Amino acid sequence: QLQLVESGGGLVHPGGSLRLSCTASGLSLSNYAVAWFRQAPGRAQEGIACISRSGAYTNHASSVKGRFTISRDNALNTVYLQMNSLEAEDTGVYYCTAGGCPQTGRILPIGIDSWGRGTQVTVSS
Repeated sequence: QLQLVESGGGLVHPGGSLRLSCTASGLSLSNYAVAWFRQAPGRAQEGIACISRSGAYTNHASSVKGRFTISRDNALNTVYLQMNSLEAEDTGVYYCTAGGCPQTGRILPIGIDSWGRGTQVTVSS
């Protein structure tokens, strides 16, 4: 069974950067597209980025495009989310998932095989 563990969250000032990691165990992550979702207090869950199994394509939500970049290293069974120019609105719990990744359009929690437990990101001065 595929298990996902997120890491790299923390407290950062506005304008700062963080890199989140999503590391898999149990099965090879290369068999799955991976998406990052976030849950902010009082807001709907949002799919923010996803990457295909090989990394041939990525999809980023408009709210993070140009600031966040998803990537993967299948040899390390890990997917990354580089987050730059962080804003207070980026605060929330970030989850990685194994499942699908649309090439365009909204990233929805459909057809997900596994969720991680999440990592907290807090952007505050």
